[in-house]
Amino acid sequence: MAKRGKRMKYIDIGESGLKAPVLGLGCMRISDMGAQELSALVNTCMELKINLFDHADIYGGGSCEEIFGEFLTGNPGIREKIIIQSKCGIRKGFFDLSKEYILESAEAILKRLKTDYMDVFFLHRPDTLMEPDEIAEAFDALLKSGKVRHFGVSNMNPAQITFLQEALGQKIIVNQLQFGAAHTGIIDTGIYANMTVPQSVDHDGNTLEFCRRKNITIQAWSPLQYGFFEGNFLGSEKHPELNASLNRIASEKSVTAGAVAIAWILRHPAKMQVILGSTKSARIEEMAKAADIELSREEWYEIYQAAGNNLP
Repeated sequence: MAKRGKRMKYIDIGESGLKAPVLGLGCMRISDMGAQELSALVNTCMELKINLFDHADIYGGGSCEEIFGEFLTGNPGIREKIIIQSKCGIRKGFFDLSKEYILESAEAILKRLKTDYMDVFFLHRPDTLMEPDEIAEAFDALLKSGKVRHFGVSNMNPAQITFLQEALGQKIIVNQLQFGAAHTGIIDTGIYANMTVPQSVDHDGNTLEFCRRKNITIQAWSPLQYGFFEGNFLGSEKHPELNASLNRIASEKSVTAGAVAIAWILRHPAKMQVILGSTKSARIEEMAKAADIELSREEWYEIYQAAGNNLP
């Protein structure tokens, strides 16, 4: 049985009425797991009160959703205790947010997951050919049919979200963005405001501040990765100062460096939610302790600078 921390923290997801834990499980890597192994992983999450599970139609070419659907079938009664979200829009060689594909993808996702509805359905990547009115028609149909309860986006900037939201009858409640100690783009622009250094360049239209103002919850994906899927920074020889800082703070708090790295994200007042990507129950247990950790302002900025950022 998983060891519970002192508490699990919960946040409101956008303006949806959904309450969810600050940690969720990303299911991108479960395609190679056996039924018993997946069951043990999900049970660990549930013991830790992590009941949000993140999918996408491209994860494992759909096999991740199929495997999770088999788990749901074998565990009647669990569906209403969990939050399931999935994403669509990435196809082989192109992006597709057409009405036809959104509806087709949603149907296929539900079939693979063996469930009647998704709690949240995401547009996975911005499609420069998207027609907001078409997307609105697709969302309306999915909401009316009861197949989707809420909607989100992933990797979108303020202008894209505003352009889309103006056509929608539903509120966008989540924006998934890559964020972690070694991938700090969404906060760099604000910290380096009024500077001429590379970090001051506004790459995303101040997405962080926009989401906070619009009450759109940010879900941080790949929280332990550096670059674009270049690797895990924990223990990496490319990040010696960051690891030294994380390890020292972890030792002082009797947790792992991974837990401190997750706590660093949770410390931000934007009230982000972190999507954990591990398939190892033991690692999930350790990282779940992040919800118990209170980093000081000094510790937070120490980690930020240890990752290679110099304050102005």
